[in-house]
Amino acid sequence: MNQSLKNLSLGIQHVLAMYAGAVVVPLIVGSAIGLTGAQLTYLVAIDIFMCGVATFLQVWKNRFFGIGLPVVLGCTFTAVGPMIAIGNEYGVSSIYGAVLTSGLIVILISSVFGKLVKFFPPVVTGSVVTIIGITLIPVAMNNMAGGQGSPDFGSKENLILAFSVLFLIILINRFFTGFVRAISILIGIIAGTVIAGFMGKVNLQPVYEASWFNIGKPFYFGTPSFELAPILTMTIVAVVSMVESTGVYFALGDICNKKINDKDLARGYRAEGLAYVLGAIFNAFPYTTFSQNVGLVQMSGIKTNRVIYTTALMLIGLGLVPKIAALATVIPSSVLGGAMIAMFGMVVAYGVKMLSQVDFSSQENLLIIACSVGLGLGVTVVPDIFAGLPESVKIITNSGIVAGSLTAIILNIIFNVIQTAKKEGNNRIGVERKVS
Repeated sequence: MNQSLKNLSLGIQHVLAMYAGAVVVPLIVGSAIGLTGAQLTYLVAIDIFMCGVATFLQVWKNRFFGIGLPVVLGCTFTAVGPMIAIGNEYGVSSIYGAVLTSGLIVILISSVFGKLVKFFPPVVTGSVVTIIGITLIPVAMNNMAGGQGSPDFGSKENLILAFSVLFLIILINRFFTGFVRAISILIGIIAGTVIAGFMGKVNLQPVYEASWFNIGKPFYFGTPSFELAPILTMTIVAVVSMVESTGVYFALGDICNKKINDKDLARGYRAEGLAYVLGAIFNAFPYTTFSQNVGLVQMSGIKTNRVIYTTALMLIGLGLVPKIAALATVIPSSVLGGAMIAMFGMVVAYGVKMLSQVDFSSQENLLIIACSVGLGLGVTVVPDIFAGLPESVKIITNSGIVAGSLTAIILNIIFNVIQTAKKEGNNRIGVERKVS
């Protein structure tokens, strides 16, 4: 009994550590693409539910999928900007067509992805994550002001709420460590919502109207549609997530004293690909490893999978109760905006951290970063720059994330992959000549 209580308490900690990220993603995406209150409640509920399912698939190690390490999965923030862009340009059905296809691609390349990693070194992945983070900042700023189109956009009340939340998050990170710091975003959002309630800015009607129990419905938002540009965008996001997950797998392997081999990696990738596919079917999100939970494993010293199974079951249970999901939908936009600045800023910071592994003495690497980030940001700020190009070309140029990402990948192949292959070839010829 004591062990069960211990697993439960540790499971609650893991849920709290990732809950803000799990809830905020559907709120941001759903609000940005114009979902109704009822649709937003469904999106939050199914996202929490699928976080539990995806976590279970990854922890359950078997012949075909599952890394078998104490890892919790949630929607990757890398996907937020692309999903908003796809939803606004092509419609919500295209989001899920793209997520479904990218998940199948992840499953197909899972066995060989280890050999493709050379095409995605830190100079590429760091540039992509930085571009995605930068493109998200305008979303956060609009929410800080109250949300685009709101009658009180930019009001003093909205700005006070937003900066109060941001200031509280900063204070918690300055004066606390460990678990409290890990849930600073969640604390900031809750405190901000309470303050907003006293200001009369919280409407609890969606909570009263939500049911107590509901099971996710396949294709809730309609049959997926398949467009080349969204599929390309989400595939890039999936590959970046795979690279990030690889680092998490090795970190957890080191923490748990387990050697990770190629077959383990392939099973881990397949579990994520399967989570993408299921997320698309139930109109949720693409799922990947949550690094904040890795920190919690390190901090608590509890490395058993039983705790993560408990976490997965708790998430599935929470996802079956729409009233709990509806609580998240009453959070005012300005409160979310204050938290978004911290979260999306961290995406940019994480991209910069990835770039810190790059050899900056190399002019080639500097040029890859300069061109990819510059083009990605430029297309985002001036989206009509390529309006006169043929439709087939605009598939690539219409999205700053796609344009910047492909620029980084192509320039890396030109400057690093080909150059390295040439040097290895020349060295081999030199050795053969010496031997002869």
